[in-house]
Amino acid sequence: MKVDSITIRRPDDWHLHVRQGDRMRSVVPFTARQFARAIIMPNTKPFILTVDDAARYRDEILAAVPSGVDFTPLMTLYLQTTTSPKTIRAAKKSGFIHGIKMYPQGATTNSEGGVVRIQDVAEQLGVMEEVDMPLLVHGEVADPACDIFEREPAFYREAFEWVTGKFPKLRIVFEHITTEEAVHWISEASRTLRIGATITPQHLLVNRNYLLSGGIKPHAYCLPILKTEFDRKALVYAATSGDPRFFLGTDSAPHPQHGEAGTAKETACGCAGAYNAHAAVERYLEVFDSVGKMDYLQDFASHFGPKFYELPLNNGKVTFIREAWQAPPSYTFGDSTVVPFMQEVPLQWRMAA
Repeated sequence: MKVDSITIRRPDDWHLHVRQGDRMRSVVPFTARQFARAIIMPNTKPFILTVDDAARYRDEILAAVPSGVDFTPLMTLYLQTTTSPKTIRAAKKSGFIHGIKMYPQGATTNSEGGVVRIQDVAEQLGVMEEVDMPLLVHGEVADPACDIFEREPAFYREAFEWVTGKFPKLRIVFEHITTEEAVHWISEASRTLRIGATITPQHLLVNRNYLLSGGIKPHAYCLPILKTEFDRKALVYAATSGDPRFFLGTDSAPHPQHGEAGTAKETACGCAGAYNAHAAVERYLEVFDSVGKMDYLQDFASHFGPKFYELPLNNGKVTFIREAWQAPPSYTFGDSTVVPFMQEVPLQWRMAA
């Protein structure tokens, strides 16, 4: 039955980029309006490598939260082969660091400090398993000889059984999954494994035809790259299935429209990342509404993530009403102009004031 409003427990975003400086100070209020908490990615410049780095970044984010708004940034560290057991243990003891992120070297924005293979950080993963520090994985291989559309499946074939078999008690989030194969690996894994996966609105809503047909849409270019319609439907099935291993993570990333090649969107070498924090839950709502699974949204957005991260559920509620509206052509964040994902497509839901 069609409904015109929905109220859910205040959700969390389990994968978020807010960047730095004036851009970060402009972006944070959008996320804080909808979400009570967010896992903050550490691939800043410089990287977030230590507890002190994370504490400074956390303070900067908290200073950008509007007065009277309750929002908690959940910090992460950037995993390297040089990350010491002492650092991992200190991160766990801090109480505000909730994961350590593994980037394949060269796979995405600011990943040049990442690891070549997940096997190269076996020592660090062992310590993380020991102290119960979650591993957050960008699940792609970075081999330039591997087709860009096959880099996620290649990672799962090469690494999934190794990491889950060698470290069965390690909590692992396979982030921003994009393929039917990733869904299959996670869905078919033993329930004794402590694994989860985040899914973004962009990968639920559109496929690579949207990215490439009629000319390239740079503001829809993200990594892992958009895949096929078959893959998109598999992701929708997973997100709306009620399986607690799948939960919300926007991977929202506010890259500037113009600037240097490789760091801006509309350049000869545009950077990867989609900005969706201005209307994240609204876009997820479109997906759940389209398949008649509105009753499953609260679990995906508000329950399954806290369960995985062993955090309490949020107390507040948010309401969304069915009302069409158009996002602005762009937002000004500090000295950057940022174009939202799917800006040209009207939204069908609006968060109530």
